Amino acid sequence: MESLRGSVTGSITSKLSGFTILLLFLLSCSTFTSTEAYDALDPNGNITIKWDIMSWTPDGYVAVVTIFNFQQYRHIQAPGWTLGWTWAKKEVIWSMMGGQTTEQGDCSKYKGNIPHCCKKDPTVVDLLPGTPYNQQIENCCKGGVISSWAQDPTTALSSFQLSVGAAGTTNKTVRVPKNFTLKAPGPGYTCGPAKVGKPTKFITSDKRRVTQAMMTWNVTCTYSQFLAQKTPTCCVSLSSFNNETTVSCPTCACGCQNNGTESGSCIKNALPEINNSSSTGSRD
Repeated sequence: MESLRGSVTGSITSKLSGFTILLLFLLSCSTFTSTEAYDALDPNGNITIKWDIMSWTPDGYVAVVTIFNFQQYRHIQAPGWTLGWTWAKKEVIWSMMGGQTTEQGDCSKYKGNIPHCCKKDPTVVDLLPGTPYNQQIENCCKGGVISSWAQDPTTALSSFQLSVGAAGTTNKTVRVPKNFTLKAPGPGYTCGPAKVGKPTKFITSDKRRVTQAMMTWNVTCTYSQFLAQKTPTCCVSLSSFNNETTVSCPTCACGCQNNGTESGSCIKNALPEINNSSSTGSRD
């Protein structure tokens, strides 16, 4: 009887242990939200979006939006960054400098002066080099290319100006946009909510006067390699059997070079062999 009771107790304990491990795993997966992106190569790096309201207008405000790349090694290459958000109310963009929206949207209710963009969720891109000077502002018009902070802090930012209408005209009536998205140029970035902070201060060119924004809010976007790649860069089978059919790797687990490459192959046959003795390399 004692042996039977011990075997039953051991069976229940093993089942409970397995259930406990499964429960902890599910809880850990559920607690990893979309705003908790993590980059092992640069755990403290991020892209900060600063939205400075410079002046109020009869139906809204004029703001300068600056994208700071505080990542140490990951720069933003061509075709550049793409920034999106959702308006809190029924705001429109009357005009822009240093950037443009990819779509105008439905502005049919306006007559005479047509807004630059009437979409509820506009998407903004940088202007290209060579843009006329009357359409530029400082730190714009680089085709969305931004250096990393460690590479060159003076070029690790990009700015554009927009005039917003059908919006609040005071600090109490203006509403912060939401659902910010960033592609630089592909996926992988997750942006948190916009948070109102201390107004940004600006020093005049002669360094004799300091002005400040009417209102400032900040958005922090972080990068995750897991979000950037739909398939893992490596596949490790956790089975104890040396058999491909036991736990198969995803198609193109290592990232196929082109459509002509066989499934799961990581290296082109035409590429020369890499010299293992070479220790030089670059980090993005």
